[in-house]
Amino acid sequence: MIELLVMAAGIFVLSVLSGMLGFGVALAAIPFLSLFLPDLVHQVQPLGIALGGATALFAAIGFHRSGFVDLRTGSLLAALGGLTAPLGVLLAQRIDPTVIWVAYFVSAGYMLWRLMASRPLQHAPARQLVGLALLVVPISVFSTFIGAGVGFLLVPTLIAFGYEPKRAAGTNAVVVVAQSASALAFHLPRAQLDGALTAALLAAGALGAYLGARLTSLRLSNQQFKYVFVGMMSILLLYRLYRLLA
Repeated sequence: MIELLVMAAGIFVLSVLSGMLGFGVALAAIPFLSLFLPDLVHQVQPLGIALGGATALFAAIGFHRSGFVDLRTGSLLAALGGLTAPLGVLLAQRIDPTVIWVAYFVSAGYMLWRLMASRPLQHAPARQLVGLALLVVPISVFSTFIGAGVGFLLVPTLIAFGYEPKRAAGTNAVVVVAQSASALAFHLPRAQLDGALTAALLAAGALGAYLGARLTSLRLSNQQFKYVFVGMMSILLLYRLYRLLA
């Protein structure tokens, strides 16, 4: 019971922070859940993806209430992300977990750097949509491969294509919902999930993500939520790296 409460509290905090960027909690949840669950592909990834989809859904609701979701772009990218996400699952089930962890740390490090260094670039709307549609396919496959949502790569990409950060976060959340649902469907036949634990973490994550999205859209500046998320992710990644190497 104590372990379940610790896990639920941790997922709640991570979901608030992830919800602030519309990510879905999967990226942050992977190293956290691996502290309690031993099997990366059959326990950690399916649970992380389920949490990512649920938290993204409630983050999308929070951002939509504040007017920060581009439904036209988000719907197109969600369809493409949902269709291609299963390719990442198939890769993850056939590749050594060590390779997945290396890919995870490299991509998470890139995400942290990109968030802090990004400067918006303006493109014409038609070119913008075509470019994003082409990029979301490899982003979806790779992020599913490491057990995360597309947000850690798609949000910086949307910002680079001229989206204001809060609108990038809200639009991305829509894409993460579709990608996570598709990826989870392919994980479930081999997943090893505890029903009570999954339900408790989903409830904690959904509440945290909604609160995080509302906090960002109503209270925080773009720079403030970037600093908070980057700081927390850096601590979690460094701790997980220490546990892997120790």
